[in-house]
Amino acid sequence: MTQPTLIRREGAHLHTALGLANRSVPVLPLRAGKVPFGNCPACRDNTCGGRPNMKTPGPCDCPRPCHAWAAATTDPEVITGPAWAALWKQAAAVGYHPGGIGLTVVDLDHADAVAWARRTLPATRTVPTTRGEHWIYRGAMSSVNAVRDGVDIKSTMVYARWLGPGTGTMTTLPDAVRALIVTKPSSVRPVTATVPTGGGECRHRSPVYLERGIAMAEQRITEASSAVHATVYRTFLAVLSAHGRCGCLTDTHAARLFAAAQTKGETARHCVDAWSNARTAAGM
Repeated sequence: MTQPTLIRREGAHLHTALGLANRSVPVLPLRAGKVPFGNCPACRDNTCGGRPNMKTPGPCDCPRPCHAWAAATTDPEVITGPAWAALWKQAAAVGYHPGGIGLTVVDLDHADAVAWARRTLPATRTVPTTRGEHWIYRGAMSSVNAVRDGVDIKSTMVYARWLGPGTGTMTTLPDAVRALIVTKPSSVRPVTATVPTGGGECRHRSPVYLERGIAMAEQRITEASSAVHATVYRTFLAVLSAHGRCGCLTDTHAARLFAAAQTKGETARHCVDAWSNARTAAGM
C-alpha cells in the first residue's frame, strides 16, 4: 500500500470517528481483523485479565479503561490526541459501542441467518456486512454471542464495526430479540465458588425469601451499565452477608451469580476473586 493511500485511509477513519463522536456515538480504532488495540503497555498479552485479542477489558489498574469497548469515547481530545494518533495510522476500521447510545445490533453472519431474521424479526435499519447484515434496534440489552447459528447480539459491553448508517427506519428493540438470550443454552465456563457451610441460625422465612434474594442479585448484575466489576463485588458481598452464614446458600446459587457476571463480560478469574474478597469482607 502506497504512502498516499495510507494517509487517505488514516484520514478517512479519523474523519468518520469524529463525525460519529459529534453525534454522541462512542468510538474506538480497530486494527486488522476487527480487533481493538491494546492502548497501554501494561495490558499487552492480556496481562490485565481481559479476554483473548483484547476484545474484553480486564480489571487493570490503568488510569482509564484502555482497550476494547471500554475505550470507546466521544471526547475529540482523546480521538485526535497523541495517544490515538499512532493507532489511526494502523487502523483498519472504526468501532463503536452500541449499548453506549442505547442500541442493539443483531449481527447476522451468513445468508441463512439473514433469511431467518427476515422471517422472524420486525423490520428495522439494516447495514450490509462482508458476509451478512447488521440489524439495528433502538434499545439496549445484554450482549451474547451465538444465540443461534450465525447470530450474535451486540449491545452493552461490546463493540461493533461501523459500516455506515444503513437503510430503513430504526424500530424499538422487540421481545423476540430479548428472548434469544433467555433461550440460548448456557456457554458460561464452570467455576468453583467456596460456599459457607453455615452453622448460624437460619433467618429465611421460606425458600421463596432466598430465591427472591438471588433473583434480585442476578438482576442487579445484569442491569449494571457501568462499574460492572464493582457492582459484581458489592452484589456478592450483599448476598453473602444476607444468606451466607446459615447454610442455605448452595453452589447452585453461587453458580447463578457467576453466570450473570460472566454474561456481563466478567472473567471466571475475576468472579472467583470477587467472591473470595467478599467472603473475607463479610468475615467468613
